[in-house]
Amino acid sequence: MNKTIRGAAALACGLAAAGAHAQSSVQIYGIVDTGVVYVTNADAAGHSVTKMPSITGEFPSRIGFRGTEDLGDGLQAFFALENGFAPDAGTLQQGNRLFGRLAQVGLKGAWGAFTLGRQLNMTYISVLKADVLGPSIFAIGSIDPYLPNARSDNALGYMGNFGSVVVGATYSLGRDASNAGGPAATNCAGEVAGNAKACRQYTGMLGYETKAWGVNAAYDRMYGNAGASGGLTSSANTDTRRLVNAYVMLGETKVGAGVLARQTNAATARTESNLYYFGATHPFGPLVADAQWSRRDTRHSNDDVTMLVARLTYGLSKRTFVYTSVGHLDNDGASAVALDAGGTAGAGLSQNGVMVGLRHHF
Repeated sequence: MNKTIRGAAALACGLAAAGAHAQSSVQIYGIVDTGVVYVTNADAAGHSVTKMPSITGEFPSRIGFRGTEDLGDGLQAFFALENGFAPDAGTLQQGNRLFGRLAQVGLKGAWGAFTLGRQLNMTYISVLKADVLGPSIFAIGSIDPYLPNARSDNALGYMGNFGSVVVGATYSLGRDASNAGGPAATNCAGEVAGNAKACRQYTGMLGYETKAWGVNAAYDRMYGNAGASGGLTSSANTDTRRLVNAYVMLGETKVGAGVLARQTNAATARTESNLYYFGATHPFGPLVADAQWSRRDTRHSNDDVTMLVARLTYGLSKRTFVYTSVGHLDNDGASAVALDAGGTAGAGLSQNGVMVGLRHHF
């Protein structure tokens, strides 16, 4: 027994020494965020609903693992595994994937970072600094649910920062391998022999970012295949987004704005729309106030949407926050967009909502 203990101790010391020599590190991190939301006109009869949301609060809940290894000469290997979960019931998010938020490995150096696996694409990254509400329960992700779910399976990615210039791109061989449904699971696995376009996706971004101001432009095109949702049931069907956004710091106040032009060439119909947003955020010590206006205009239709949201977040510590969000959404025509991400709304009805929540980082 003593020999076994000594052997295990020697092995542990050896592994620790090897890890120290390679200068590697692994970190566990996460967010748990939930609360209670109340929304009016949640169905065609005009009933209201009170619930604990499963998709997001102020931030989607997650637990992640990331690590790096120094390979010498400024080169590093790294990985990231990030699980998204719903704290109301403890279930998996992102189409029931174990690591649906991130599952990637890569190399990085002075030339940038190259990644392989399921990863954030450039549509997600390009709006991070201009969208002051981000993936909150009441935000532009309610109008275009793809935005907080802009990830690509089977993808090759590149990100480079050269001074203030930011360049990025992803290319997916099969953009969405889950068939669980919803915006994060659209049943388009791709990698089909004899069909080079089936479920392919490419995104690109070019930006100029400083602490005082910045501007980003991005392009995103996805192809369909048999069985894919959203009417993209053939590799000839496409969904294309073009984005331009900017932010500026006015003292401690950050102002962000953007426009997203979307064109779908689906089996069911061809549609075009523009999504506009304008917001600001300002800190008052441990209290942060945000507000944002957004609107989607649809061409050849009056199915438009307008949303106005305000939010207050108070930091109890560096890791724990309480917050409240209030919002109003107008559905025009036959539009049935829900104010709360993942929620429901009666067609053509306006909605009012409020959420109170608690968020903890670890």
